Amino acid sequence: MTIKFQNVNKYYGKYHALKNINLTIETGEVVVLIGPSGSGKSTLLRTINGLEAINSGTLLIDDQAVKAGKSLKDLRKHIGMVFQHFELYPHMSVLDNITLAPIKVLNLDKQAAQDRAHDLLEQVGMADKINAYPNTLSGGQKQRIAIARALAMKPDIMLFDEPTSALDPEMVGEVLDVMNNIARAKDITLVCVTHEMGFAKEVADRVIFMDQGEVVEDASTEQFFQQPKEERAIQFLSKIIRH
Repeated sequence: MTIKFQNVNKYYGKYHALKNINLTIETGEVVVLIGPSGSGKSTLLRTINGLEAINSGTLLIDDQAVKAGKSLKDLRKHIGMVFQHFELYPHMSVLDNITLAPIKVLNLDKQAAQDRAHDLLEQVGMADKINAYPNTLSGGQKQRIAIARALAMKPDIMLFDEPTSALDPEMVGEVLDVMNNIARAKDITLVCVTHEMGFAKEVADRVIFMDQGEVVEDASTEQFFQQPKEERAIQFLSKIIRH
């Protein structure tokens, strides 16, 4: 599914969070959003599935406007999202966390939903935790379950909002490995807010650098990391690489 921002603006009160965003993400592209904290990355990501409503401009997914109402509910069936803090239901088992939406939203029968959950848990290396509850899992395990839950809806678009930032360093790799596999499949449009530059270099087709609510630089991954054009991007990269 193609994502198109046309002169999109977003305000929180008087604060101008997104400033005249013009951006197209093509079907099957892997795009990474990077930039300093408060630059608008997560806000931009959350507008794609309507978690944040835009104030002006147009946001289209396959030529359908993203706006409140039945059309948004239908659109969300095609969009999976993985959050920084997992957002699993603590009172439900891993299996029930994954099968809930396919049964309730897609009207999948219980057995088919469970079969899909089994397959996805194998894919993310968590098959042995199918009957576990979230409070018994590590952060990395929870995030892999959250990814499986998003994939259970068979989305056309996957959104990742800093999926590794709440994890202990030793758990980051296991989550990035799962994301790498999703990105390499090239059958899903993937948009990810991250500070993991290694992941960006390895799997992204494009890098969008944001600062102060603006898209400052939009370049191929190779071009961005070899020779960014904008001074703000150069300074950001020098700090990231130095640390």
